[in-house]
Amino acid sequence: MKNLFGGFLMAMLGGALSVGIYKYTEPQTIPSTIVKEQEKSTLVNLIPAEPSGNIDYTTAAELTVNGVVHVKTEGIVEYNQQGFDPMRQFFNGDGNYNKKYRQPVKGSGSGVIISNDGYIVTNNHVIEKADKIKITLNNKKTYVAEVIGTDPTTDIALLKIEEAGLPYISYGNSDELRVGEWVLAVGNPFNLTSTVTAGIVSAKGRDIDILGNDPFTGTSSIESFIQTDAAVNPGNSGGALVNTKGELIGINAAIKSNTGSFAGYSFAIPSNIVKKVVSDLKDFGMVQRAYIGVQIQNLTEELAEEIGVTDLEGIYVNKLMDNGSAKDAGIKEGDIIKEVEGIEVNSATELQAKVGEFRPGDKITVVLIRQGKELTKIVTLKNMEGNTSIIKESDNQLMKTLGAKFNDVNKKLKLELKLDGGAQVESIFQGKFKNANIREGFIITRVDKMEVKDVDQLLEILSEKKNEGVLLQGIYPNGRNAYYGVGL
Repeated sequence: MKNLFGGFLMAMLGGALSVGIYKYTEPQTIPSTIVKEQEKSTLVNLIPAEPSGNIDYTTAAELTVNGVVHVKTEGIVEYNQQGFDPMRQFFNGDGNYNKKYRQPVKGSGSGVIISNDGYIVTNNHVIEKADKIKITLNNKKTYVAEVIGTDPTTDIALLKIEEAGLPYISYGNSDELRVGEWVLAVGNPFNLTSTVTAGIVSAKGRDIDILGNDPFTGTSSIESFIQTDAAVNPGNSGGALVNTKGELIGINAAIKSNTGSFAGYSFAIPSNIVKKVVSDLKDFGMVQRAYIGVQIQNLTEELAEEIGVTDLEGIYVNKLMDNGSAKDAGIKEGDIIKEVEGIEVNSATELQAKVGEFRPGDKITVVLIRQGKELTKIVTLKNMEGNTSIIKESDNQLMKTLGAKFNDVNKKLKLELKLDGGAQVESIFQGKFKNANIREGFIITRVDKMEVKDVDQLLEILSEKKNEGVLLQGIYPNGRNAYYGVGL
């Protein structure tokens, strides 16, 4: 009996000890939400397991957290409100009304200090409606920022504060970034300052169709985003995406979500594009876009079968632009572009992004396949006017006002129409030309009886006619002469 009681006691102690060990070692359940002072914060991401090797998140975070700032904006938004009011119908016989309202708005985002003398890069969409921009550093000091320049087609804006000796983040090479590489996102989501999250690079060269073309000049947007699973939320826009060395390899810009909050996908503008855009904004006040002068399409199985190739890597040259860089370099329709400056390009967005890292006049090396043979071409890039000149901000503003893009007239058309020169309207957008019913293809040969030899001369003449009316004389490719009066 005594032995039986002893055995029973030992069993009870053993069971209690087992339960105690389990309770001590079992994983703690994290509640799906935390409620504090009636504010509900949803847990949207759990940091994944530590990567293999001795990768240290803390070093990268310490190197970058002081280089990311909080951007707060204030501005006025104008909007119209339309409706129907029966009382208005009683008084004036028409119940319809259209009111214009001005509403103050405030915004919040992030920015990255890129030099110790106060230059800060952020997203254009963070500051585009702002009349006042306030920058708060990680040490809580605040400054009013000046806008140096913006580029909606890449969603980049450059700001400046008057301060020296600032901590800043150095550029890394986004071309060297690999899928699966660990990265940190640093920013101010939901006004939670200096927030660091971690993830991996999920993909490169993503086009999510979020940026529109420039409505005034028709300049196409560049979308070649780095996709990551690092948690990014509203307020992270303009913040840093850094590698584990603490180098800037992207500017966080967007999330893909049905709710407006992080759902597993975030997108950053590659640092190589950022670096080039920032340099242009500092040097010229506007971005100098270079063009290769081709119409291209991605290689699909159907296209590959049609043209008789088995390799689906590369980009198919569908058409060459007259007077374009590619045509001048000897690239032909039907060629398959494989590399640009040693970087493989397998989609239109990748080619566009790589060319977007250069300025007009720069020479790039293009490797292509023609009838099964590999060829290398040196291409001198041109601007949207078809030459290698740097476009001045004043010329850009003029083209926006006119709502037109121009090209020098090609030799064939000059011979056909017996012209000595002229500036041809390549594209029409919203602006003065459209209002005057000028159509694409129109060749301007004279402005107020002054002869026009090329695009540069046209812009020079029109710049001197600011706030005046001008008479444009010219001819269409079909031989029809035309005259238009345009107020500048």
